[in-house]
Amino acid sequence: MRLKTTGDDSNKILLQDSERGLGSAEKGKQHSRQWISSYCSQTHHSSVVLHRLGSPNVVDFHGSFSRSNIFSPASHPDFSRIEPVVDMQAGMGFTGNGRTNDVMWDKYSLIIKGQRVFIHSGEFHTFRLPVPGLWLDILQKVKAAGFNAISVYSHMALINPSPGVVDFNDYRALEPLFEAAKQTGIWIVLRPGPYINAETTAGGIAHWVTSEVAGELRTNATDWHAAWQDYVQGVIAETVPYQVIQGGPVIDNEYPQEPATHAEYFRQLETVYWNSSIVVPLTTNDPGEDQAWINGTGAVDIYGLDSYPQRFDCSHPDVWNPVVTNYYSHHESVNPGQPWYFPEFQGGAFDAWGPTAPGYDQCRILTGPNFENVFNLNLLASNAKLINYYMLYGGTSWGALPFPGVYTSYDYGSAIAENRELTVKYPELKRQGLFLRSSPDFYKTDWVGNSTGGIVFVSNPAAFVTLLRNPDSAAAFYIARQENSTTMDVTTFKLNVTTSAGDFEVPRFTSGITLEGRQSKIIVTDYSFGSSSKVLYSTAQVLFAGKIGGRDVLFLYGDPTSESEATLTLNGIPRIQGTGVSFVPSNGVTLVTFLPGIQGLITIWDSSEQLVLYSDTDTAGTFWSPEISANDSVEFANYWQFGTNSSILVGGPYLVRNATITGSTLALRGDLNDSVQLTVIAPDDVKTITWNGIPISADVAAVSSLTTQGGFVTQLKPSSMVLGFAPPALTNWRYADSLPEISSGFSDANWIVANHTTTNIPFKPYYGDGRVLYGCDYGYCENIVLWRGHFNATENTQSVNFSINGGEAFAATVWVNDVFLNTSYGNSTNNQNILEETDDKFHFPPGSLLYGQENVITILQDNMGLNQSGPVIDEEKSPRGIRGFMLNTGEFGEWKVQGKIGGYTNYLDKVRGVLNEGGLYGERMGWHLPGFDTSSWALRDLSEGLPDATAGVGFFVTTFNLSIPDGFDVPISFTFDDTSQPYRSQLYVNGWMMGKRVSNLGPQYQFPVQQGILDYNGINTVAVALWAMEPKAVTPTLQLTIERVYEGGVGNIDTNNPPWSPEGRS
Repeated sequence: MRLKTTGDDSNKILLQDSERGLGSAEKGKQHSRQWISSYCSQTHHSSVVLHRLGSPNVVDFHGSFSRSNIFSPASHPDFSRIEPVVDMQAGMGFTGNGRTNDVMWDKYSLIIKGQRVFIHSGEFHTFRLPVPGLWLDILQKVKAAGFNAISVYSHMALINPSPGVVDFNDYRALEPLFEAAKQTGIWIVLRPGPYINAETTAGGIAHWVTSEVAGELRTNATDWHAAWQDYVQGVIAETVPYQVIQGGPVIDNEYPQEPATHAEYFRQLETVYWNSSIVVPLTTNDPGEDQAWINGTGAVDIYGLDSYPQRFDCSHPDVWNPVVTNYYSHHESVNPGQPWYFPEFQGGAFDAWGPTAPGYDQCRILTGPNFENVFNLNLLASNAKLINYYMLYGGTSWGALPFPGVYTSYDYGSAIAENRELTVKYPELKRQGLFLRSSPDFYKTDWVGNSTGGIVFVSNPAAFVTLLRNPDSAAAFYIARQENSTTMDVTTFKLNVTTSAGDFEVPRFTSGITLEGRQSKIIVTDYSFGSSSKVLYSTAQVLFAGKIGGRDVLFLYGDPTSESEATLTLNGIPRIQGTGVSFVPSNGVTLVTFLPGIQGLITIWDSSEQLVLYSDTDTAGTFWSPEISANDSVEFANYWQFGTNSSILVGGPYLVRNATITGSTLALRGDLNDSVQLTVIAPDDVKTITWNGIPISADVAAVSSLTTQGGFVTQLKPSSMVLGFAPPALTNWRYADSLPEISSGFSDANWIVANHTTTNIPFKPYYGDGRVLYGCDYGYCENIVLWRGHFNATENTQSVNFSINGGEAFAATVWVNDVFLNTSYGNSTNNQNILEETDDKFHFPPGSLLYGQENVITILQDNMGLNQSGPVIDEEKSPRGIRGFMLNTGEFGEWKVQGKIGGYTNYLDKVRGVLNEGGLYGERMGWHLPGFDTSSWALRDLSEGLPDATAGVGFFVTTFNLSIPDGFDVPISFTFDDTSQPYRSQLYVNGWMMGKRVSNLGPQYQFPVQQGILDYNGINTVAVALWAMEPKAVTPTLQLTIERVYEGGVGNIDTNNPPWSPEGRS
């Protein structure tokens, strides 16, 4: 499970229209306009729905303890589908937190500004994409998949890097995220922690806290209470301006309520938010059905459960765990009066260090489209109405962000890859997202029963079906899966349904409903679409239901290898009627049968009143439904339900980012990487279409077979640049030694004397003379730290013992004077055989010591990050450094220590931040920064390794030029050799540590680097700090690689790569 902090101050959580009247649209519009008028006069223009301790347009605050802050944007009078606004003064049984009436709830869902809302969210950590200009790219991809919210952690260690310092500049800022969310129409659940877990160092707790706070972390200890105040107050201050009313925070993450010190800590966090301008509800996440934080001290407003049912064994991606079957019963037993909330549901899996680690492509199979289909729909079947998938975009754990259990990539096998490309998982999420956006009746459903309880009847016990029904409209949703959810068998069954036309078995004419192995389906009955159209039942799946222009539009899909059917109320005179299907009219409805073999898009019914489309599943996944926002004068113009309910259908392109209609012109913006057929269903008053600003003409013949009004078909082709771009070669490397510390003339006079005899870190030294040699106690908590121990030697001095703690997968190389002794290897094998500290004896070779004189031991140690919370108290206070030191005879004299320049109190690089650099000589001198003059260095290719095959550290630096035109998005990676050699390397790109390559462990050898870190139009500096851990030749290689080129992107990405300066670097 993941321990996570709930989001602090994000201000935007997307609110969906859960109650949009389908049968009385005009009445709904009038009601909405009245509500908008009254609301717009009194609210801010932001969009927070829930805070897991904060979000822009924040809905809820989430944390170790969390309350939800819900903010709702004002509506806009363009509602084609909206239920009447709920009258919250009518005593309808809604619950609130007593601080605002704008965010309330009942047992079904959230009620935001009178609107019933289904929160459909994906996790995105902005600190893992340290280019604020690209946050819009992620949010547009989230919105395009039908989501209405994101969940965001803020990172205390980055924002509060040292005591009294709170830094919301650059990528640490919340404001650019809030603004991007407003622009996109995405709500934010902000999760500020302070503890967030998230596979990040110390679980996000500031490193200085781990050494300066004596009390137990995440309790009511007085010094811990004082330590988090500045950070939490900073998050509140950043969020308040972006609340709809006032923000609300989540307090911490996946944390037990016992003992009492935990509960009191939650109460203290809650009190801070209650005493601020944050007024929305607080929530939290329970990691394992522990029933925490529902009642008693520290209880939150809305309880949430985390679930990772597939776990994290990506080595066996085809081996499934069965679905969890007690979600609904657990909810009913612990909080039946609240909406069912999943703050984290599995959207991927993390991967560990080790030569047998499978890599994220395997994680993407483990949690791939079939998993999303079966497990996500099982979640829906439990009647969950607030869902967040962890992760939707994982990103990069650059610098010292990771905790020791993971490597640099945090791709997570998610639907949006680390390099921001859409993966094979994305279309299934989009199909689900557009269905949920199209189905307001689903936002309020009763769990009626399932096929094992005698409520739902199926013809084949191999099928398992759960029934949800809207108590107001009687719309029903039968969610079907295999009884054995892990089976790959094909199961066909029939289902008894209860409808407004009576009880009967479906399908009526086809052989049955087919589940092709690991698959789930939703069979709808009494389902509404558009203003007045009805589906009596459908065994075909719903992609889109709504109103486009003056017509009610329905888009169904199904597998090409099986048949399905739907009974519809078809209105108007058909001008196009589908082929490959059969029609059987009866009693005012028409039964439509979709035969096997249908590929591509076909028109089932095209009249002046209705348009019904059908396609195979894959084709449905190529369609988009961008919303048509209101004009800028309307508050929350970009928010579905509150600002608009108008959308169109667009098929074909790799990505459709947004659409606007001005007069009779529809402007589409998106991305292409190949030639595609563009298919558009738009209002019939659209006469002209542009793609990325360029007018395009229609294929009249192709349009004629699609629809007679509002249709458009043409071919889109990207420019030749998409096919012809090749990355430059990395050549002309310059080399310099980066380990002068082992030279005889090196002076450590300016280093810190390591002479502490006490520590707040609870894991004490094993042996030595009482001195504590933990890096964090001297301000050096991250990345590489060097230690130098001075001693006098005699002929009897034979060896030295060191116990070194660096975290899983670490290494430490030891020299005496200038003689290599050995390397201690931390280990990991796909999260097995974990070794985070070593205890080794190092023998002094003949001739290595100076008898009767001072000798120096130099230890080069990598700190792989601090541990997250675990079963042992205060594991975050990891004892990184030397836990034991002992000569076989005699004593050590002075110990000195050096990490990054300035440590955590006076580090130099304020833009890249406290976690970017370490203590290598080259880092301290700034050799990794752009603009450092290497012209006097030796020419030496990286593939030649270190001179004379020695053990040590060398810096290799080169530059290369990029010239990528505006209007292109080109994901670029730095790719090392995929070999196992005894070397470690740190990859710096324009000064940012974007990768840690551990060749002897793996698995990562390819490191995506984003535009904004890379200058797409200028000179780029790449530096590799190469650490040869043994005295043998190592031959690393490095090249730029490009998978694909996309014409499109968000454009206008600024770089912020401060160059080298001599100040403080001498």
